[in-house]
Amino acid sequence: MGILNKILTAFRGGATEIGQGIVDANATRIFEQEIRDAEKHLTKAKRDLTDVMAKEMQAAREVERLKRSIAEHEGYATQALEKGNESLALEVAQKIAELEQQLEEQTAANQSFSDHAVRLKDLVKKTERQLADYQRQLSMVKTTESVQKATASITDSFASSNSKLLNAKDSLERIKARQQQFDDRLKAAETLEDENSDKSLKAKLAEAGIGEQKNSANDVLERLKAKKGA
Repeated sequence: MGILNKILTAFRGGATEIGQGIVDANATRIFEQEIRDAEKHLTKAKRDLTDVMAKEMQAAREVERLKRSIAEHEGYATQALEKGNESLALEVAQKIAELEQQLEEQTAANQSFSDHAVRLKDLVKKTERQLADYQRQLSMVKTTESVQKATASITDSFASSNSKLLNAKDSLERIKARQQQFDDRLKAAETLEDENSDKSLKAKLAEAGIGEQKNSANDVLERLKAKKGA
């Protein structure tokens, strides 16, 4: 029995770890959904606040109506007393007492609605500020998550293609070496051709001062002086 309990405990522990892993893997999505849920609750709270404020205004109007009615009936009672009709004045006084009781109740209700509206307004404002902060935090979390994913992707791609990059570098070096070898062979062929041509021989004769020589400026000048002297 003890072993079975341990197995069940281990199973529960594993289930907890799996559950935590799922929560961690979807933390951003869960946080975003929680914000949406809070926004829905805030919208409902605003509707409730509107209802409370409407009831507060209704209660305030009823208070004012009762005050006017009490003042009106006090005038009636006074007139009845002035005319010596005390029984009528007493009846009016009873009506005034009922109105005053209603006024007391409506005043209390109005104050209750007013206090509740103030508290709700304060809660709505605080919730709106908190939600706005959460929205900013969510934006930063999403951006950070995207950057981290991009960085991980680049790192993984570089790690997996590292050997390919090295192979590509070797291929490039072989291509450069083959092209350089081709250029060297071309230059060697040109040199060999020059050495086997008349151009090479003429160059050697010119260096030795043999053969047709180009007239220099000094030669032309000397020739002109000789003509002038003759």
